[in-house]
Amino acid sequence: MKAKTPSKLEKILAAGHMAVTSECGPPRGSDMEVIVEKANLIKDHVDAINITDNQTSVTRMSSLAACIQLKLMGLEPVLQMVTRDRNRIALQSDILGAAAFDIYNILCLSGDHQSFGDCPTGQNVHDIDSMQLIQTVRHMRDDGKFLGGDDIKRPPQMYVGAAANPFADPFDIRVPRLAKKVAAGVEFIQTQCIYNLDKFEEWMKGVRERGLHEKVYILAGMTPMKSVGMAKYMQKRVPGMDVPDEIIKRLQGVEKGQQAAEGIKICIEAMQRLKEVEGVAGFHVMAIEWEEKVPEIVEAAGLHPRPNVD
Repeated sequence: MKAKTPSKLEKILAAGHMAVTSECGPPRGSDMEVIVEKANLIKDHVDAINITDNQTSVTRMSSLAACIQLKLMGLEPVLQMVTRDRNRIALQSDILGAAAFDIYNILCLSGDHQSFGDCPTGQNVHDIDSMQLIQTVRHMRDDGKFLGGDDIKRPPQMYVGAAANPFADPFDIRVPRLAKKVAAGVEFIQTQCIYNLDKFEEWMKGVRERGLHEKVYILAGMTPMKSVGMAKYMQKRVPGMDVPDEIIKRLQGVEKGQQAAEGIKICIEAMQRLKEVEGVAGFHVMAIEWEEKVPEIVEAAGLHPRPNVD
């Protein structure tokens, strides 16, 4: 898998380095300084920064606008794009808008159902799904054509990513679903937050058995727990999340004021273990509204300084 776009993230992965990405949630307002502050906290410890696209279906500043800000700061953005809110015309239009600012990475997602967010009566679009969005970006990039068949003047040069959840039910379709995304043209994967390491390693075993680890780069998703309350909420209330009882017991075993530090310790230990798993090409660290902890986690996991591939 050799680098073929201007993406710094792709170059790092193609060179065989363990990649590190993180993410910033845009604000519930138009103050771009929020993104600037978050990005400055993590920029020296990651290779690229995802900007979420109205995550949990809550209205926020657009991912595209925030990615442009990162680009203006000389950083490497990953544009997250969900199919929930746009038809194929708008999706292609936003892809071109991102390409106009030389944004070289995209993460193709379906998006959380609107009933979870602040506009539960909003219309679902899903004109195309995340699988078809992967195909769309590859068609625009590799063939230089719109879905309607016309040629694109200056096609987008985007490294194409998607998400994978190794834990959702039924478990036995998780690897075949990844295989479908690979067949659609995905080039890198960021996974759901990993707490059940045994189950993730079982999923990776299935990935290797099908040779998928040689066709796509897999970044393991990591989110440090702030408290036992957060762990219980994620275990009981977040669909597709697998938080073993051992995590909760471990957090309960320390004083309340030490739970955040213990959560970070659990995250670092998991990263150190997963670094040794064949097929894991890096980590996607999602420190939700806790960006200041990303440098500590990356350093303790032995992933700093970051390689220079420019």
